[in-house]
Amino acid sequence: MAVDTIPPLINAQLNYLRSNAPFSIKVEQMWSGCRNPSLIDRFTLAIPFCLDYIKWDVIYNAQNPLAAPDVIFGPEDEAFHPFRGMREESLSNSKKNCLLEWNYKDPACLLTLILQLRDLYMVYQKQRVGEVDDERLKFELGTIISKEGLEMYMSSGVEKPEEVRFAVPLLGMDINKIVIGSSWRQQQKIYLQVIFPVVGKFTNKPPVPRLKLVSTPDLRAVLSVEDVRLLPWSDGMCLAEYLPTLEELLASQIKDAVTLIELRRQFIVALAPFFGRPLEADSVFCRKASFLSVSGIFTFVVHFALTLQFPKQPPLLVLQSSQHFDLRGAAIKSSSLTEYPWSPRWDVSEMAERIFDFVADECLNFRKICNESVHQQQR
Repeated sequence: MAVDTIPPLINAQLNYLRSNAPFSIKVEQMWSGCRNPSLIDRFTLAIPFCLDYIKWDVIYNAQNPLAAPDVIFGPEDEAFHPFRGMREESLSNSKKNCLLEWNYKDPACLLTLILQLRDLYMVYQKQRVGEVDDERLKFELGTIISKEGLEMYMSSGVEKPEEVRFAVPLLGMDINKIVIGSSWRQQQKIYLQVIFPVVGKFTNKPPVPRLKLVSTPDLRAVLSVEDVRLLPWSDGMCLAEYLPTLEELLASQIKDAVTLIELRRQFIVALAPFFGRPLEADSVFCRKASFLSVSGIFTFVVHFALTLQFPKQPPLLVLQSSQHFDLRGAAIKSSSLTEYPWSPRWDVSEMAERIFDFVADECLNFRKICNESVHQQQR
């Protein structure tokens, strides 16, 4: 939908929210609610909360863009009444209801409102969880309530069982500083998602919670937490016992992941004596590099893609001709190549030399494929 259909004051506030939010807020739907349907004055925001998204409709009035918007919450949150009965000290982003002092000239006012409402929503969910008649849940909450950044969510409904979801932040380290040269704007974090079914009183064998590791998306360039094998949950265990061992495991995994960045860097450097200076290379995570190569009169590019499992997994190679193009004008590329001599026990110089020998032979086959492809296009 065209941006110029949004009134300028509303558009400035929305753009500021998109650019400056401390986490990724998505704008999912935009529509008009005024007599002039070309003026967009309402939209749905998907706001990260407890490792999921809460969706709120933000309702402006295009005929009066100076006024503060209304916010419509989800159907499960009819009991959520922000600012009603809330003590001022419960707000972390502001000590006052920002709607009472709405400044339409300030592009940050929408973001301030959403962050304040999210803080109040966190207090609301904490109250809901605290009211659950489940002794086991009350005990678990008491053992982790001091965790900074802890979020929780009470899920209930007619057609689904009651359960409580915790998002437990792990590790006290600043991951952004560990990865040298990263340009991450948002703080990288790892969470343990814990989902407890609501069962009431203590039982002889309380149900095992559902556990899942979740990280901020950008961290996947360094460590895939989905591949980390979680520790088993033994009978009678509680989160206070489980978390320290898990955090120790993750700290070791991150240390290994950073070590592998340096190993990938050494490998890319080792390619240079054979392939020449790279055309481009990922200098932070060292996951990609491209080199210009020549075989006789045939000029082509060799693209290297390194997985997080390098050197256990060999680099994925793709050859790209600089002289042959398809009917759309795109350079012809080979299929992904991984079947070549490789051993993770070789030093990086031997890895590079073996790949160079392989490419020297494979480029002849690739050139033949390129020539045949061009001939077929000319028929």
